[in-house]
Amino acid sequence: MTAVTPIAGLDDPRLDDYRHIADPAALLARGLFVAEGRLVVARLAEHRQHAVQSVLLSDAAARAMTPALGPLMPGVPIYVVPQAVMNGVVGFNIHRGCLALASRPVAAPGIETLPLASLDRLVVAEGVNNPDNVGGLFRNAAALGAGAIVLGPGCGDPLYRKAIRTSMAASLHLPWAVAGAWPGALAAIRDAGLTVVACTPAPDASSLFETPLPARAAVLVGAEGEGLTAEALAAADLRVRIPMHGGMDSLNVATAAAVVLGALGALRR
Repeated sequence: MTAVTPIAGLDDPRLDDYRHIADPAALLARGLFVAEGRLVVARLAEHRQHAVQSVLLSDAAARAMTPALGPLMPGVPIYVVPQAVMNGVVGFNIHRGCLALASRPVAAPGIETLPLASLDRLVVAEGVNNPDNVGGLFRNAAALGAGAIVLGPGCGDPLYRKAIRTSMAASLHLPWAVAGAWPGALAAIRDAGLTVVACTPAPDASSLFETPLPARAAVLVGAEGEGLTAEALAAADLRVRIPMHGGMDSLNVATAAAVVLGALGALRR
């Protein structure tokens, strides 16, 4: 691991890329994404799936993070600055005191990059663009045994800072791909032997807890409010609803996916 480099000045040019962390378009133009928080940066270093360009730490974070940064590739610079300098560079209070910049894939991976035929559980999203929901989907998918996520039209960036943080870094290591042709991608998923299970609150959908579930399934979820489009629903093999109580009519999309993945996991057990 590269030796830690103290930086005292706000205007040091080595900090220039960190001035754009609140501007996703500027980071995208530079081929970068930002990871924020000690656990997230530690997992970024551990998994080594993305080339880390540099790490920026406050004094306090540096004292706590040294062992966790051991897996970094040799030569990755680690800059340590006073907390006030870090806040000044990024333009707001980074109370976690820990940031890293890493390289994005040159192009978003397509669905053909996923080993669909070997997956038992897959999550497919349509129109999920809220970063908290994107991150929540990744976190729940990773925790409940999904092998990958496919992002359909209108989905948010899984490498956006807030999505990474909400996912607890799952979006950095769980395989994902963009769907491409839609809803044609669902046919490719079905051809790989996965049953496409669409989640919908529609009253004519089958109750999740009264429906025979397939051994291999792609859980299809849509945006909160609008839900899945008619085209996506028509392309699904099975439509299921989660029975509601207490006057509620639906669940958060990440929670709904978790309930269905849990039911599929119980079936396997």
